[in-house]
This record gives sequence, C-alpha cells and structure tokens, in this order.
Amino acid sequence: MALPQKAGFSCKCKTIRDIGPDVVRFLQLLLREIPGKILVIWDGASIHRCQAIKDFLAKGGAKRIRLERLPGYAPELNPQEGVWNLLKRVELHNLCCLDLQHIEEELLHAKERLRHRKATLSQCYAHAGYSL
Repeated sequence: MALPQKAGFSCKCKTIRDIGPDVVRFLQLLLREIPGKILVIWDGASIHRCQAIKDFLAKGGAKRIRLERLPGYAPELNPQEGVWNLLKRVELHNLCCLDLQHIEEELLHAKERLRHRKATLSQCYAHAGYSL
C-alpha cells in the first residue's frame, strides 16, 4: 500500500496469474499522481518480486520509488489486513454470490462504500502503527 499525504484505498480484482505488468502500471500511476519521493510498503507476495517489477526499477523507476517489504507474516504491521477484514466481516458479511462476476460486482460496491469511510480506513493505518 502506498502512503501518500492523502492516503486512500485502491483495490483491483484479478483472475489471471501474470499481473506483474499491472503492478508496474500501478507504480507508474503513483509516479504521475504523487510528486516527490514515494515509499511503498507491501507484503512479500511473489508478484512484488517478479521480473516486471525488477525491470521497471532498473529502468529508472527506483529514482523516486522506494519499496519496503513487510516481514514474512506480519498482519499487525499491514494496514491492508484491516481493510480486508472490514470487507470480509462487515461489507460482504453473509453474502452468497452466484458466480465470479457477481463476486467481483459485490466487491466493487463494497470497496466503494468503504472508500468513503475515511475515519474507518484511518483506524486500519493506526492499528498497524502508522499515522497519516
């Protein structure tokens, strides 16, 4: 998760395996939207260590972006865990979907509802020990 001055929430659903180029596009978006140096804190998922990311950083992406990886299993340090917990236990609680498309639609609506709950999202960051 990126922690700019104005922290926000972004969520994308992917059903394909090779999403390295999508992660690079996300990092490029951060470079366009946020001036100055950027610190991205993310988990140890293999996608965060893929060749597409390494190539992006080697070609100059590392000039303004610093990537920091959380320890192996540290949900208490990852504000995203609190966000997923809210989505799972509050926004999507007792939801029964018909198919994958229905799940994607419901997740999109839930994410949009949660996105407007700034105080709740700030608590996810605070619980992980970050201040905004």
